[in-house]
Amino acid sequence: MNTTTRYQVHVSRDGQLHIDSEPQVVPDGVDPSQVVVQVLHIEAAGSGLPVLVQVQDERTASRFDMQVMPDGTTQAAGPPPAAPQPAVPPTGQQQGSLFNRLAAAQAAGRAHDFDTAIPATDDILQQLTAEQGEMAFATLEAAQVRADLAYLSGEYAFATASWTWLALAWFDRLGPGKRRTQAAAQNAAQAWMQLPPHEAGPLASDLISMLLEVAAPERTATMRAQITERLGQLSN
Repeated sequence: MNTTTRYQVHVSRDGQLHIDSEPQVVPDGVDPSQVVVQVLHIEAAGSGLPVLVQVQDERTASRFDMQVMPDGTTQAAGPPPAAPQPAVPPTGQQQGSLFNRLAAAQAAGRAHDFDTAIPATDDILQQLTAEQGEMAFATLEAAQVRADLAYLSGEYAFATASWTWLALAWFDRLGPGKRRTQAAAQNAAQAWMQLPPHEAGPLASDLISMLLEVAAPERTATMRAQITERLGQLSN
């Protein structure tokens, strides 16, 4: 593939997301823009080229163009590069194959075919961990997909633990104040809120510790207050 791909993204007033007219699942507490970047990053990484995105967001009555880059970052749309840039230097072809498999697993998850999506993502995650390490960028990307699948399939304990770990992992890799870190922290708290009482209690300590570590205390004060309030209700 030696040309960039263009996608049409539409966000309705109530936050419904469509990419090229295909509806996308947006987990509770997650902004549609995060889903757009996560889905289209896989396309960009597989080809080694930025993906051009035309966005219409009815929530803000805005229209704009942007690029999702192979490394998962975004920037304002500009002229496409003259030649493809490899996603990972010596193993680009293998990496592209993995991302294609991951994209297929995501598509199965969006269709709620979790019997297909979850085992496929587990296999990819295991392979990436063995070949590149658990803190490699590609491994963390696959782990995010697995955490999303856990949430969508109702595995809230797994989702809570996964997003808690991911928030700390992104914090270690990217540093403080990064969007990926903050989104993972919010997703962990949202998943925890869905847990039944007997599962919520044991995971609360790690969750609160993570929220304190990845951001200044005042930035997670509201989330921590909600968690503390629920813990109080559970103990009564």
